[in-house]
Amino acid sequence: MLERAQAIRLMIFDVDGVMTDGSLYYTDAGEELKAFNSLDGHGLKMLRQSGVQLAIITGRTSRLVEHRARNLGIDHLIQGAHNKLASFQQLLADTGMDASQCGYMGDDVIDLPVMRRVAFAIAVPDSPTLVRQHAHYVTGARGGQGAVREACEIIMQAQGTLETQLAPYLQ
Repeated sequence: MLERAQAIRLMIFDVDGVMTDGSLYYTDAGEELKAFNSLDGHGLKMLRQSGVQLAIITGRTSRLVEHRARNLGIDHLIQGAHNKLASFQQLLADTGMDASQCGYMGDDVIDLPVMRRVAFAIAVPDSPTLVRQHAHYVTGARGGQGAVREACEIIMQAQGTLETQLAPYLQ
């Protein structure tokens, strides 16, 4: 697992069920609400600062996700991706990356076409069995509850950058 994580130069995340707990909240006015975990957010910032590019590929479209991505400095955002594999292939073309340099974190069968092609596929523990079977790593934390942070720290640990990212907080 750590060997796979070592190769990652672009880490891609799904949103609902990975960056959130998968619940969809709507106001009476029809506005969508999502809850994001601040620990996950800081993990993403540290991973980006360590030199790994970040991307989101999500099947839904939401201004909330656009705001979150901008706030975290996420390099690439693809929303409304009903065919995540096609979106992934476009992302590879746009970045000049190869699938062997990419990781993907998902939680459902729609994520499998990408998970089966990347160097490091990560799932959350409440993913369906089939998704967990195709993951190289299943987090201990659930989606929206620290799973993204866990994934980020594993990649940084494998790449030898975790201590550097944590050092400013230990002074």
